[in-house]
Amino acid sequence: MLKEACVENFTDVPAVINRGAKRIELCDNLSVGGTTPSLGVIKVSTEYCYDNDVSVIVMLRPRGGDFVYSIMEKAMMIHDLEEISKLRPEGIAVGALTAENELDKPFLEEIATLAKNKHMTLVFHMAFDLIPKDLQRESLLWLQEHGFIRILTHGGPAEKTIFENIENIAELMKISPDMTIMPGGGLTKNNLDELLTHIDAVEVHGTRIV
Repeated sequence: MLKEACVENFTDVPAVINRGAKRIELCDNLSVGGTTPSLGVIKVSTEYCYDNDVSVIVMLRPRGGDFVYSIMEKAMMIHDLEEISKLRPEGIAVGALTAENELDKPFLEEIATLAKNKHMTLVFHMAFDLIPKDLQRESLLWLQEHGFIRILTHGGPAEKTIFENIENIAELMKISPDMTIMPGGGLTKNNLDELLTHIDAVEVHGTRIV
């Protein structure tokens, strides 16, 4: 099983690698769910991780709050992606929605095209949990068609525990064998075994996953 540790800044990177993390999701501002870290943090973290055979996913998110972005915010994200790509992390975690909490498909297509041209992996983060349940299947398949290889999900409302959402995570896993569904949000090294009694997760995510 691959354990992805969500880390704020470089400070905790060496420790989580020593405890068994094989991938880092690198963020800033975890108190608001994570935003794009500085280029300096990305550079140092990526170099350190690759020296230790650990990959890095960088959060692409200009602010906390919702995932409905203005024209100017989208321009910032495109610019950040261009700069991030020069530092050669494995990929980015991104999410963008409309005011109706549906996929912002035109913008996500733009992001996907740029990321693929830069040979970067695409991950859709927990913004996915805000998509209405009856639209999640179509949304997953659309993301897969446009180059996303993984979805990070809590399985449902953030105010519920991941175990209360486990049924929906299991349903998402059935939709396509080619899309990795990575559970996260309240998942720790202490309750991971319990999760695995319910679902066959091959990748897991958390700030305390190791």
